[in-house]
Amino acid sequence: MKEFHKINLLFDFYGSLLTERQQKFVELYYGDDWSLGEIAEQFAVTRQAVHDTLKRAEQILNTYEEKLGLVRKLSGDYRSLEEIATLIHDYQTGVAPDGLDKSKQILQSVLDNWQRF
Repeated sequence: MKEFHKINLLFDFYGSLLTERQQKFVELYYGDDWSLGEIAEQFAVTRQAVHDTLKRAEQILNTYEEKLGLVRKLSGDYRSLEEIATLIHDYQTGVAPDGLDKSKQILQSVLDNWQRF
């Protein structure tokens, strides 16, 4: 996964846990494609201060993901749903006669994983 996309995804999950300043800088840099210089000028700080704030925010977001794993879990569930869709399609076309049973098993596994939360 590209770093840019990864940070945006982590921000969607954990962004509210950052400081307001970190949130704003991440939104402007990753969401609105502002440069470090543009953010620095807007907030009357140095480019280095913006860079440091962004790096710290990235570190915090990555730490939350390491501990909580919500993005990893969602990605795994998405892959499971893709597999279910393929199995159902294959069942409907006669390629996989056991496609429905396998789909139910995968779906139950996903549901069981979420019940732990």
